[in-house]
Amino acid sequence: MNIIANTFHANDSATGFIYNNHPTFHPIDKLVQLHEEKMALYERMLKEKDEMVARLERLISGK
Repeated sequence: MNIIANTFHANDSATGFIYNNHPTFHPIDKLVQLHEEKMALYERMLKEKDEMVARLERLISGK
């Protein structure tokens, strides 16, 4: 497996590229946000699973 690191940094605006080395968001805040979104999705999936199990149990007990 080859890993190629691009270490090209241009400070010349004539290259046509603008590099933002200082993000406008805090990386830790972004990590926390992503974790909270993942947990909300997980909780929603568990709720849907519980509802499905309850429907199946009602279906089985109704026969």
